[in-house]
Amino acid sequence: MQHLSERGPEAQLNSGVIARAGSDPKPPVRILAICDEVDGRLYNPGLEARRGQVDLVLSCGDLPPYYIDFVASVLCVPVYGVHGNHDGELARRHGGEGHPDWGMFELHARVVHEHGLLIGGFDGCMRYNRGSYQFSELGMREQVANMLPQLLWNRVRYGRYLDVLVTHAPPRDIHDQPDLCHRGFKVFRWFLRTFRPRYHLHGHIHIYDNRTVTRTEFHQTQVLNAYPYRELSVEVVGRR
Repeated sequence: MQHLSERGPEAQLNSGVIARAGSDPKPPVRILAICDEVDGRLYNPGLEARRGQVDLVLSCGDLPPYYIDFVASVLCVPVYGVHGNHDGELARRHGGEGHPDWGMFELHARVVHEHGLLIGGFDGCMRYNRGSYQFSELGMREQVANMLPQLLWNRVRYGRYLDVLVTHAPPRDIHDQPDLCHRGFKVFRWFLRTFRPRYHLHGHIHIYDNRTVTRTEFHQTQVLNAYPYRELSVEVVGRR
C-alpha cells in the first residue's frame, strides 16, 4: 500500500515531455486518487502539511461527501470523480431533497481538460441488484458510446484521445473478482485497447493482502487499483 510520503514506480513512467518549440515543459501533475474507504491517514489535520504537494484529487467512488470535501478543501485543489455502487446510500442532499451534493465535479461519460490532462470516467459496477450506479455489460457499452464524440474531438484537437480514465469497477480479468458484483467490464478492455489512456484508475476491489496485484500494464495503459488511496505523477504531453 502506498503512503503519501512515497512515490510509486508509476511516478517514473511516461517521463518524456513533448514541448512546443520555444516553450518550457510543464511540470508533472501530482494526483491523489482516493476510493472506497475513509482512511485515517488522510482524514486528519496532518494532511495540511501536504498542501502544495498535490495538484488534483480523483475519486474512484464509494466515498462519503464529507471525506471528499475534507481532502479537497484541506489540499485546496480541484476534485473530480465517479460514483460507486454504494454511493446511493452515502448521498448528501440539501434539505433532504433534490440532487445530491457530492462536492466534486462528476466525470461519468464526460471528458475534462484539467492541468493539461484529458480525464474521463464512468460510474458504477456490474449490476447485481436493484441498487444505484450499476450497469449490465450492455448498459456500460451504452455509457462508453456516450463518450465517443468527446474522445474523437480530443484526437483532432490534442492528438490523443485521453490521458487518464477514472472508473469505479476494473476491467474484466484485471484486478477483478469472480462474483458478479466485483466482476470487471469487458468493454473497459476494448476502451483501453482503442483509446490508449496512459492510466486507468479504479476502485471497488478492496485489498486485504499486500501480495494482491494492484498495478497491471495492459497494452499502453497502466491499470492501477487506487484502494484506499494512491499518489502518482503524470507528465503533461503535447500533441502526439
